[in-house]
Amino acid sequence: MHIDEWLQVIPAGWLYVTVALVIGFESLGIPLPGEIVLVSAALLAAKGVVDPVWVGACASAGAIVGDSAGYAIGRKGGAPMFARLGRRFPKHFGPRHVGKAEEYFHRFGVWAVFVGRFVALLRILAGPLAGALRMPYWKFAVANVLGGIVWAGGTTAVIFYLGLVAEKWLKGFSWVGLVVAVLFGVATTLYLKRRAASALDEGDLKGVVRGPVDM
Repeated sequence: MHIDEWLQVIPAGWLYVTVALVIGFESLGIPLPGEIVLVSAALLAAKGVVDPVWVGACASAGAIVGDSAGYAIGRKGGAPMFARLGRRFPKHFGPRHVGKAEEYFHRFGVWAVFVGRFVALLRILAGPLAGALRMPYWKFAVANVLGGIVWAGGTTAVIFYLGLVAEKWLKGFSWVGLVVAVLFGVATTLYLKRRAASALDEGDLKGVVRGPVDM
C-alpha cells in the first residue's frame, strides 16, 4: 500500500497527528519520508479529505519541535554521536553526508538551518548538527521557526492548489494528460537525484563536526 493510500484510511484527526509525528521525527534526525507524507496529505486536502490549514499547521509544528529536539540531542552528543551514527547508519550519517552538511553550515551559518528545510540532506541533519556545532540557540530558533513555517506551510499551499488545478486539467485531457504528468514527474525526480548525488561528490568532506561555526 502506497503512503497516500495508507493516509486515506486514517481518520482526519489522526492524519494530522501522523503528519506532525513523521515530520517531527525526521527533523529529529530519523530518516523518515516526511516530505512525501506532507505532499500526500496536501493532495488529500485538494480532494477535500482533510483541511489544508490543519495540514500546514501540524507539519510546521512537527518541523519546529523536531528540529529543536534534534538541536538539544546534537548539543549533548557532539562529534562522538555522529561518529557512532556514521558507523551504524552509513547511508544516512556517513562521513560524506555529515561532512557535506557541515560544509553548508560553515559556508552559510544560520541560513543553513533555514535553507536546510528545502534540502533532503540538511532536513535530517540540520537540528542535530547545529547543536553539535554550538550554534547559539536563539539564532537557531529564529531560523528553525521561519524555515519550518515557510517550508511546511508553503509546500502545503503549493501542492494543494496544484492538486486543484491538476484535477480539473486531467478531467479535460483524460489519460493523455495523466501520462504526460507522470513522465514529467519521473524525469524531474531523476534529475534532482542526480544533482543531489553530484553535490555530495563535490568539496572536501574529510572533516566531520570540526568545531563551532562562525555564525
